[in-house]
Amino acid sequence: MKVEIGDATLYLGDCIDILPTLSKVDAVITDPPYGIGADKGKKGAIPFKGGKAYEMAWHPENTWDKERPNKQIFDLMVQKSDKAIIWGGNYFADWLSPQGKWLWWDKCQTMPTYGDGELAWTNLTGTTPKKFVWANNKIFADRTFRHHPTQKPLELMAWCIKQAGNPETILDPFMGSGTTGVAAAQMGRKFIGIEREPKYFDIACKRIEQASKQVDMFIEPPTQVQESFL
Repeated sequence: MKVEIGDATLYLGDCIDILPTLSKVDAVITDPPYGIGADKGKKGAIPFKGGKAYEMAWHPENTWDKERPNKQIFDLMVQKSDKAIIWGGNYFADWLSPQGKWLWWDKCQTMPTYGDGELAWTNLTGTTPKKFVWANNKIFADRTFRHHPTQKPLELMAWCIKQAGNPETILDPFMGSGTTGVAAAQMGRKFIGIEREPKYFDIACKRIEQASKQVDMFIEPPTQVQESFL
C-alpha cells in the first residue's frame, strides 16, 4: 500500500521488496532493527494517556527485532542514496564498509544497566565523530507520547538531517512510528518511508500528516546539488 501525505510518500510493506523500485535519494537516515529483542517490550515503557504513569509494553507476538536485516538491504540502502546515516551501525559492522565518521547519541543515561548511548554508521565525508546530547528520558515527557519501543527523539533525527548536509529528499526504509518523517516534514523536506508493521505504519501516517501542517518557516533551505556537465 502507498500513501501520499504532502511531500511524503509512505509504503506499507517490506523494504526488501520496495527499495529496488525507488529512484535514488539524497540521503538515507534510518534506525533498523538491531536483532536484540527490543520487540519484546523490555525497552518499551509506554505512558498512560495521563502522561504521568508508565506501564511496560510486553508484546510476545512481536518479532520485528528478532534478527538483523540481511546484507542485501544494507547494500540497497547505500546504493539508493548519496549519503547514509544508519543507527546501530556497530551491530552491522560486518556488512558496512569501514568509515571514518561516526555519529554518537549521548543518552545521559542514569540507569547503570542501560547503554550510555548509541552509534550511527555514516558514509559522510570527514573523520571527526560528532556527538548529540539528549536525555533519553525526555521522550517520556508529558508533551511526548512514546509510540514505538525503540523510538528516537525527534530532535535527534532533525540533527541527523543537518549532519547529512540538509538533503532535499530523505528515505527511511525502517520508518517505525515515523519520527524521521516528522522531522523531515517539519523541516520542509521530501520524505519516503517504508514500514512493514501495519500498527506502526498507521501511527506514522497520522504523525507525518500532523507534522506537515506545522512546517517551520525559519528552517534552513535544503542543499541544492549542482550537477556537472560532461
